[in-house]
Amino acid sequence: MFHFVLRRLASAVPTLFIVVTLSFFLMRFAPGGPFNLERPLPPATMENLMKAYHLDQPLWNQYLQYLKNAITGDFGPSYIYKDNTIAELIGKGLPYSITLGSYALLLALFGGVIIGTIAALRQNSFLDFLIMSIATVGVTVPNFVVGPVLTLVFAVLLSLLPAGGWGDGSWRFLILPMIALALPQLAVFARLTRGSMIEGLHTDHIRTARAYGLPPRVVVITHAMRGALLPVVSYLAPCAAALLTGSAVVESIFTIPGVGRYFVLGAINRDYTLVMGTVVLVAIFVIVFNLLVDILYGLLDPRVRHD
Repeated sequence: MFHFVLRRLASAVPTLFIVVTLSFFLMRFAPGGPFNLERPLPPATMENLMKAYHLDQPLWNQYLQYLKNAITGDFGPSYIYKDNTIAELIGKGLPYSITLGSYALLLALFGGVIIGTIAALRQNSFLDFLIMSIATVGVTVPNFVVGPVLTLVFAVLLSLLPAGGWGDGSWRFLILPMIALALPQLAVFARLTRGSMIEGLHTDHIRTARAYGLPPRVVVITHAMRGALLPVVSYLAPCAAALLTGSAVVESIFTIPGVGRYFVLGAINRDYTLVMGTVVLVAIFVIVFNLLVDILYGLLDPRVRHD
């Protein structure tokens, strides 16, 4: 297991290198720049800004300098948020994104597994069709539609919950963005669990367990659930990375000062370093969660061994 982890961490280095390289050049080749305003700056001011941020140097030199600094954890200053480095901005926004994302991940995972299991045990019944219909709606309706609808109903019409903001971080402020963030992932988990659970309930070892007279609850939870969770675990890595690093749409709708909101503002304002910092952060989360999922996969499936 130790050697497996080392191999995966070693393979993460070229992955991060490719992500950083593609992101750097795609951002620089995009039209516009961080100091292109509706009212153009005087040429002398623009020249001083470009020189101060080393944007007057050749692109290959900027790239090599960025790689050198990124290795040490220095992602440079923000072009838009004056007197702030990218590390400081991420440090400010990441706790909000992780808190909201953790609750959304727990809701999506446990809610999706429970609902999917119920649908599988009632296959082709009215309850099954109802659950899968709702799950299909959850997958197809995007966050930027769900968020405003929740705000309109529960904040404006019913006045039960705040319309946005972080406030004191209590549940009243977290419920609406948590539901908007978790709903699409909950629907995916439900569909994955239903499909794998139906397949698992028709396998030979489940028939054998039933033939031995084991209670249905034991058959489902102890035997069938273990195999049914494998597709769920496979999807868990990208889902967790996306939720824990913040949803750009949800954080913007509910004005939550998380990393996702910084990514949107950085992309709009062509803040190269801010966008690069958030992309690298997401890439690191994906790599780490993929490693954890591979380890968990081996614990759930005895046929998988990490030597």
